[in-house]
Amino acid sequence: MKSCKQLFSLRGVFTILLPVMVFNISSMAQEIPTKGELKKKLTPLQYKITQEKGTEPAFTGKYHNSKEEGVYKCICCGNSLFSSNAKFDSGSGWPSFYEPVSEDEIHEESDSSHGMSRVEVQCNNCKAHLGHVFEDGPEPTGLRYCINSASLSFEKEEENLEIEEDSFEIEDDFDTEEESD
Repeated sequence: MKSCKQLFSLRGVFTILLPVMVFNISSMAQEIPTKGELKKKLTPLQYKITQEKGTEPAFTGKYHNSKEEGVYKCICCGNSLFSSNAKFDSGSGWPSFYEPVSEDEIHEESDSSHGMSRVEVQCNNCKAHLGHVFEDGPEPTGLRYCINSASLSFEKEEENLEIEEDSFEIEDDFDTEEESD
């Protein structure tokens, strides 16, 4: 008789699958609100920035100095845009990120307003104005997405999403008969 001890740990499975599941959920198309719905939903500043390509004064936005972990989303449609993992302090007075959660979530287009040549960043789902991207950011991309706080909402990272390795251990002791010749 042999005694076999089987341990099954799902930690690796959840570590690999959970980000994929979160990405797939966040990349699903969000409903695009009408201008009338946005006027009711947004503050005057949020509407001016997202719908009229405005800019909030530096160092005044809700998220410019935030250190919380989570995902920054479009204030208009809820599309996931930037992770706190890509956020850095640029000293500019606006929330800055070196990359979006996915290139598919943002839209970039040339902006020559105010006598400057810049690249505007918009939500790819609803085309809300978010801010601008510059080529003076940190590695690994060298980019600085300079985003208005008023164009964002924030979803705090869920605590305890990581499953402890020991929480899914299954122990089975069973006997097997050895075959004899």
